[in-house]
This record gives sequence, structure tokens and C-alpha cells, in this order.
Amino acid sequence: MKLYHIPDRVSGLIFDMDGTLYTHHEYAEHQNIVLIQRLAELRNLSYEEMRFQIDEYRRAWALAHGGETLSLGNTMMAFGIPIEESIHWRSELIHPEHFLVHDPQLRETLLALSRRAGLAVVTNNPTDIARRTLSTLGVLDLFNSIVGLDTFKASKPHDQSFLKAAQDLKAPVSACVAIGDRYDIDIALPLQLGMGGILVDGVEDVHRILTILQKP
Repeated sequence: MKLYHIPDRVSGLIFDMDGTLYTHHEYAEHQNIVLIQRLAELRNLSYEEMRFQIDEYRRAWALAHGGETLSLGNTMMAFGIPIEESIHWRSELIHPEHFLVHDPQLRETLLALSRRAGLAVVTNNPTDIARRTLSTLGVLDLFNSIVGLDTFKASKPHDQSFLKAAQDLKAPVSACVAIGDRYDIDIALPLQLGMGGILVDGVEDVHRILTILQKP
């Protein structure tokens, strides 16, 4: 976990979802595999060939942009797949119910956090996948806002997504904290917008956030 900025007053917590509200490496990789496999089929390539091209493109992009990470959604756009198609593919191919289970500890943590601040999710998955994921984890009812890939048809980092979450929470941007597992995707832009930021290594770190917010 790394703290970048915690406002004196926190009234909104804006979470990334995948890799943040749950830690499941097999499921995380599954999401990449099914999308790259679909693109490979479209291009008449093997999965391995398609994965190599995507990995090489992302490596070159990172070198040209100071080591920043490029989301898979934006990478797909570079390969000619519009966001609308990525939304359709994700809704069809990704099944959180097959991998995740109810998480009572996460619910207890988020319930405690919700007593201090409004909760939102900003994700690069479509909102229907987000709702199914949060429902499977047993925490859907605790979130006041879900902003997904289909909300603005734009992949994070995207300023409107974070600003919409703050607006839904009726929280000043300066009183919001973005929480996620990828600095370039989840944290850097919110910091530029004037939000706080907490980089986590997985859901295990989320359980420590209440203690951080309680510190004077």
C-alpha cells in the first residue's frame, strides 16, 4: 500500500474494482485471455500470436510514455476495436460468478467505511459486469455510484469517470480519495484532479483503509 494524499476531510471513496475489491489472479488473467482470444479469432491468429502483438504494443507505448501503463481497453482501440465492441465482448465473455464468492470481511470493511464516506466504483468493465461482481461479493448495496466502461464509452484514466463518481456521491472533488491497484490507471489522474489517492496491492490492503482514515 502507498498513500499519495489523504484530504483532511473525506466524504467520498472511489474504488477501482478488479484487483482492488477482490484478489483473484486466475480471474484477472481469465479476463485478459478471453478478450485477446476473441481478437485473435477476428484476426485469424493464434492466441499466442495475438498476445505477443498486444504485449509488444503495450511495451512500446510504455517506453514512449515514461513507463505508464496502457489499459487493455485502450490497447484494443489501437488494434481497431472500438469501445462499443469491447463493452459487448466483456459483457458476453466475462463471468464473475464463476470465480468469485461472497466476502463477509469485505462487506464488514465497506460497511464501516460507508458510515464515514460515500462509496463509488469506477471500473474499466461495463456497469453490468460491475454490478454482477459486487453482487457476487455481497457488497452491491453499499455503493452509491457505479461508473463503468459504458458510462462515457471511455477507458480509464478518464477524468469524466472520476468526476461523475464524485458528483453522484455529492462530494467535493477535493474530499474524495481514489483507491486502486494500478497507479497510472487508477490514481495518477485523480491526483491531478485534486483528489486523494491510495495505491493498494489487493483487497488485503482495503481492510487497512479505515484505520488510515481514523488517524488524526
